[in-house]
Amino acid sequence: MPEQNMQGQAEQKKRQPLFHMIKRNSLPLWHSVAIRAAAILLAFVFTGILTLLFTGKDPIRIAAIMFDGAFGNSLRTWVTFQNVAVLLCISLALTPAFKMRFWNTGGEGQVLIGCLATATCMFTLGGKLPDWLLIMIMTVAAIGAGILWGLIPAIFKARFGANETLFTLMMNYIAIQFVEFFLKVADKSGSNTVGPNLLSHGWIPALFGEKYLLNILLVAVLTVLMYIYLKYSKHGYEISVVGESENTARYIGVNVKRVILRTMALSGGICGFVGLMLVGATSHSIDTNLAGGYGFTGIMVAWLAQFNPLVMTFASLLIVFLQRGAGEVSTVAGLNQSFSDIVTGILLFFIIGCEFFIRYQLIPNREHKFFAKKQTQEEQVQ
Repeated sequence: MPEQNMQGQAEQKKRQPLFHMIKRNSLPLWHSVAIRAAAILLAFVFTGILTLLFTGKDPIRIAAIMFDGAFGNSLRTWVTFQNVAVLLCISLALTPAFKMRFWNTGGEGQVLIGCLATATCMFTLGGKLPDWLLIMIMTVAAIGAGILWGLIPAIFKARFGANETLFTLMMNYIAIQFVEFFLKVADKSGSNTVGPNLLSHGWIPALFGEKYLLNILLVAVLTVLMYIYLKYSKHGYEISVVGESENTARYIGVNVKRVILRTMALSGGICGFVGLMLVGATSHSIDTNLAGGYGFTGIMVAWLAQFNPLVMTFASLLIVFLQRGAGEVSTVAGLNQSFSDIVTGILLFFIIGCEFFIRYQLIPNREHKFFAKKQTQEEQVQ
């Protein structure tokens, strides 16, 4: 019997986990900042080693190439900040919905539908109306189309309890097909892009001769307004309450359905505004890849910044820098463009993975045979 008990205890220890995972109540700001900084440092070290193996260039040279790819001249710098503005604006659009625990994965489609509305106005009304009036119509159409694209899944969620994640995701593909249809109607040559030759009217004027500056300034203002809206307004408070618990929100008198509809209208409207910026102010063209996947990258930015619009600025800058820098490394080293995606993915894995250690703590399980054996050895030594 004693032997059986000992064997049973040994088997039980084998089944014990090595660590217990405990959710942290809170962390001091410096502690969470230190964890994120360590994750970024480790990510750069790991990608530096990987890049060294593929390119044969030392990490310092790689860092210089990445910086040159993002900020090497004035044009590259403007393009970098324009991409930051686009990614940040999409992240701002998704943030209210995510804070409400409405998983809006349709940012890409909402941006594309805003692009489509803008391009349609430019194509059909260009030359028939004064440009100032056309720009006003484009603005209303783009934002309105984004609002509509956000309200459709919100209505089904609020009234029928539909799964918003799948609903918004599927609407991305519908938006892509609408854009494809427009391309075939507008350009009979079968081109995959409708460019400035067809969208020649309604261009939003450049500010001080720089076409990217207006977008950057507008997104900077929107970032501050979104921060104030979420933190200090009644609507922002209702979004937080609904996100914590819909039952609690109903108990204190919050109209949950109205909050869902209002928040998704805001989310879709901002995405539609991004579409206006992309077509009307910068590219003056439209294709199915115009959003550049930022509708999905914006989800990572929002989560990485913990839904803080001000922190999203730095997160967006970091991600765009990594993408453009890794792309330059691929070009200089003569590697496939996929290499830049691999490097960016590894870096994002480290950065997002560090959130686990911010939210949870690993406690050694003293019942596990590894720690039990170690404790026995220490007792024998003593």
